[in-house]
Amino acid sequence: MRFRAKIVDLACLNHFSRVINTIAKLARICTLRLTVSKLYFILSDKVANGGVGMWCELNQGNFFDEFQMEGVAAEHNEIYLELVPENLSRALKTAQNAKAVKMKLTNKHCPCLRVAVELPSLSSSSRIVTHDIPVGVIPRRLWNDFKEPSVPDFDVSIYLPVLKTMKSIVERMKNLSNSIMIEANLNGEMNLKVETDLVCVTTHFKDLGNPSWALEDGCQSSQDRDPETMAEARIDIRKLQQLLAGQQVNPTKALCNIVSKRIVHFILLHEDVSLQYFIPALT
Repeated sequence: MRFRAKIVDLACLNHFSRVINTIAKLARICTLRLTVSKLYFILSDKVANGGVGMWCELNQGNFFDEFQMEGVAAEHNEIYLELVPENLSRALKTAQNAKAVKMKLTNKHCPCLRVAVELPSLSSSSRIVTHDIPVGVIPRRLWNDFKEPSVPDFDVSIYLPVLKTMKSIVERMKNLSNSIMIEANLNGEMNLKVETDLVCVTTHFKDLGNPSWALEDGCQSSQDRDPETMAEARIDIRKLQQLLAGQQVNPTKALCNIVSKRIVHFILLHEDVSLQYFIPALT
C-alpha cells in the first residue's frame, strides 16, 4: 500500500487548503478514501442515530501535479484512512506561499501522512517543514461502511439563497432556539423559521428556483406534488450553522433536498469539488 503526491501550483494549493479547512470545520474525525482518480472525505456518523453525514469528492487531477498510489490489492486499488482533518489543515497553513507540497504515506512508529512543505529561501538551499499526521488504516472488511450515501427520495429540491445571507440569518436565529424549521416548495419558495414560547421568527425567500432532476435518477417522487405545498424538516440549528460557517469553497451551485420530517440533504458544487451534507430531522 503506497501513496505519494505533489502540488506545485500555488492556486491549486490554496484551493486544496480551503477545501480541507471546510472539512475540518465540519468533521472532527473523517475518513480519507484515495483512488487513482479521486479523493473522498467521508463522515458517516449514523444519520439514523441523529448524526450528520458528509461526502466530499475531489478530482485529484485538478489539484495535484503528481499523484501515485497503490491500493491494498490489485482488484481493490483503494486506500481508506482515518484522520483528524484539523491536523491536515494546520499543516497546510504553513504552505501559504510554498514552492511545493509533497504528501506521502509513511509508517515509522505508526502509519502517518507526511506533509513536506518546501518554502522559498534566500539562499540556494530550500527550507522544508515536515508534518507527520497520524492516520488509522481502515481494513478492507469495513469499507462498506463508507459507501456513498444514496440521495433520499425527497419531497422538494430547491436552490439555496446566497449562502452568506443565509449564514447571517441562521446566526441570529441561533440565539433564539436550538432548532430551525426549513420549509420549501416546488414554486421556488423557502422559509427559515424558529419558534419559542415567546417568539416566532420567519425569513421568507422567493424565486429561488427548483432543480429539475432527471427522471432516470429514480428520485422523482416530487413530480406529482402540488407546487404550493411546503415540505418541512426541523433540524439542529448548530449543525446548519456549522455547514454555513465552514464554507470556504464558494460553490457555484448550492441546493437542498428535503424529505419531510426525516432529513435535509445539502449539495454544494464547485467546478472540481462536490460536497454533500446530510442533517437528520429532529423528532
